[in-house]
Amino acid sequence: MTVDTASIAKATAPAHLIDHNLVPHQVVPGVLYEKRPVKAPDGKVVPGLYSAWIILDNQKQFNSYTTDMVKGVILAFRAASAARDVVAVVFTGAGDKAFCTGGNTKEYAEYYAGNPQEYRQYMRLFNDMVSSILGCDKPVICRVNGMRIGGGQEIGMAADFSVAQDLARFGQAGPKHGSAAIGGATDFLPVMIGCEQAMVSGTLCEPFSAHKAARLGILTDIVPALKVDGKFVANPTVITDRYLDEYGRIIHGEPKTGAELETGKALMKQGTVDLSLLDAKVDEICTKILMTFPECMTKSFEELRKPKLNAWNANKENSRDWLALNMMTEARAGFRAFNEGTKEDREIDFVGLRLALAAGAPWTPELTESLMPAARGAK
Repeated sequence: MTVDTASIAKATAPAHLIDHNLVPHQVVPGVLYEKRPVKAPDGKVVPGLYSAWIILDNQKQFNSYTTDMVKGVILAFRAASAARDVVAVVFTGAGDKAFCTGGNTKEYAEYYAGNPQEYRQYMRLFNDMVSSILGCDKPVICRVNGMRIGGGQEIGMAADFSVAQDLARFGQAGPKHGSAAIGGATDFLPVMIGCEQAMVSGTLCEPFSAHKAARLGILTDIVPALKVDGKFVANPTVITDRYLDEYGRIIHGEPKTGAELETGKALMKQGTVDLSLLDAKVDEICTKILMTFPECMTKSFEELRKPKLNAWNANKENSRDWLALNMMTEARAGFRAFNEGTKEDREIDFVGLRLALAAGAPWTPELTESLMPAARGAK
């Protein structure tokens, strides 16, 4: 005898369901919210159950988030969290170039630089965005469709699972561009990859491959995305074989050099990016989540989030204060340099700054101007 669970559910459901959203869901430019059907283990769509896709859609600026987009992400996670028919949340970016490269540096440079009181209010929203991910009542999958850098890396690490296409790049950017990775990275990285590698990522700001990210432990899985002559191939610009070099160092996921790198770049130009394997892997995880007791699943991920959540809650407010004040000095210079510079030259004159500070120079408008890429080019 087959039990019709859908009919039973319909017959026993309350006549009226209370809406637990703070406000009705609103469409915010730059943030897409979609419900997509989940699939049973046999691959068939399950009517009435969904994954909620929250998509950062600012492709011209590599899906960097503006203030309005931050609000949209908060609202979207709230809606997904409260949706009774949502099994899991998929957090991703539009296109195939970037998941997210962090805060919108144009907005930072042109509005928040020099306005610490305004940036402090912005950071309240940012903190709420990270907390909305860590506090979501549904498991969150970060679908890493491209670069996950800076604040993008931070909001991505707040998710429960991360699956990446293997052309994606990861890393922090703070000390290179006038900030510190205290929007989550300094909280999450030591927990996820250990203190030493966290130090390397958070201070030296050298981006690394998806293969290395998986080796370090910040990815659930990776899949190829480059298709050449109809076949998927692994990222040809990084070392994907697992072995040690002559010094005993693990080089899996490190960039190729010399002729091998040039060959890899040439192969990249021949191929196209296809994210179908990434979508299939996301669907696979959603299916695995579907086939669990929902409340037991919720309690499990709530407990497993605690190391990240505890670190985040311990530091987010004093981090917010520091980041606001930093908008008067280094951030003011760094974000302007990134916004005003060229693709090849977006950093301040670090040597000039350190020499000026060593001589006791105060932070003045004149000092800031002297550090800009344009000033360096005029010398």
